[in-house]
Parts: sequence; C-alpha cells; structure tokens
Amino acid sequence: MKENFEKAIAFTLSWEGTYSDNLNDPGGETKWGISKRAYPNTDIENLTKEQAIEIYRKDYWTCMNCDNLPYPLDIVMFDTGVNMGTGRADIFLRQTMDWRDFLILRITKYSDLAKKNPTFLRGWINRVIALWQKVK
Repeated sequence: MKENFEKAIAFTLSWEGTYSDNLNDPGGETKWGISKRAYPNTDIENLTKEQAIEIYRKDYWTCMNCDNLPYPLDIVMFDTGVNMGTGRADIFLRQTMDWRDFLILRITKYSDLAKKNPTFLRGWINRVIALWQKVK
C-alpha cells in the first residue's frame, strides 16, 4: 500500500544506518543498509539518508511491488528485501502470502546462514521480533 512506505522505511532505517565495513558481512562496506556489494559504483561512506531512501523506494519498494501487497505483508516484504535481498524476498512470497509464515521462513533461513557464520544471528532474530511487534 502506497501510504505504508513511510512506515516501512522508518522501521528499516531504525535497524540500518551507521557506516560499517565488517569483514564478516558479505555485503562489505555498508551504510543505511546499502551495501557496496549491491551498489559497487556508489560512494557508500558518504551516502546520505535521503539518497538511501531514494534507492529503497526505487529498487526495493517499487521493484518488489509492495504498493500492491496488503498490510502488513508489504512492510515485511520490504524489510526482508533490504536485509536478505529482493530475490530471497520473492522466493518467500511465492511460498506464502501470510506475513507471519513469511517471518518464520526468514528465521529459518537465518538459522541456516548462521551454521556458517553465526556473527549476526542474534541481531537478525531481534529484528524479526521487532518487526513482528511493529506490524501485529
């Protein structure tokens, strides 16, 4: 739903924001959740919040057709696309249109990822819990 982009971006940016170049992060250099891996020609360190919001609206919200999803699936889809990639979010959407089941799929995937690199598991799970609490 069009009016939900502001809710979605506010939630997502509450989890994304600071500049990071963590060697354990496969995205590499990251700011506002925008990674060098996904945007190799972007000056990540100097990326502004406004530029990040533009990227999120165009390449995530609009690209994933969130305007046409019901609430709260639109916000869940958006945040999943940001955190796990739009391809992964599309896979989950093909598996379920229930936002609660969607979040369970997300936790299951995090658990699989943590077998190789558990560094971010607690943060990922906390984010899903916060999203659940935000939209329920």
